[in-house]
Amino acid sequence: MENMNNDVLKISGLSAWFGSNQVLRNIAMNIGRNTVTSIMGPSGCGKSTFIRCINRMHDLTPGFRLSGSLVYEGTDIYGERVDPVALRRKIGMVFQQPNPFPRMSIFENVAVGLKLNGMKMPKSELAGRVEKSLRMAALWNEAKDHLSRPGTSLSGGQQQRLCIARALAVEPGILLMDEPCSALDPVSTGKIEELIEDLGEKYTIVVVTHNMQQAARISDFVAFFLMGDLIELDRSAKIFTNPSDKRTEEYITGRFG
Repeated sequence: MENMNNDVLKISGLSAWFGSNQVLRNIAMNIGRNTVTSIMGPSGCGKSTFIRCINRMHDLTPGFRLSGSLVYEGTDIYGERVDPVALRRKIGMVFQQPNPFPRMSIFENVAVGLKLNGMKMPKSELAGRVEKSLRMAALWNEAKDHLSRPGTSLSGGQQQRLCIARALAVEPGILLMDEPCSALDPVSTGKIEELIEDLGEKYTIVVVTHNMQQAARISDFVAFFLMGDLIELDRSAKIFTNPSDKRTEEYITGRFG
């Protein structure tokens, strides 16, 4: 899984502002294909802003602007000809709070992304795609007999896996996750972590987490952010046993944050 020479996303000189407040400062990092990269750091260090830049979630945020370059599979994400909606099909997002569509069934929650992206297919093929996505999200066995029930009838952890299935249905290249376990109980968190490790064999995953133990468990690589700066990016084992920067060591050992 660990292959830094096969980079799917190349970021250079990325800075971002909300009005006059600069939240990211000259970030430069590459993300390898089929790897799990955790973005770690104290609250307010720019983690969530960083991953939202990757799929243009801040496009409509008043006062937001950025500079620098984000290149996905050879294409500038912020290029004039790039359609943000099409981009988000390739770069999916799972949020901190599970957000299944409340008036849709479990089946419809997974299928909706395909429909919104104009992907028309026969009912049998659609059913197959929904099943495949639910299986990949480790939810099929729990949901297969209840596909017509509302997505909101599931438990919190199941709802988060449903949201992951919804993101996977459109077959993205990158899956972004913004603290996907922070609202979940320990058992549900364990299932999501196992799922991330499994999906890392087939997908490029970028996870924001405030939980260092989680980052150590699930990640191939870890990026440590502090006050809008990328302090260090390295293999997970190196970050947690022998970090190159003293600030990383101080954060990991609990001296701040």
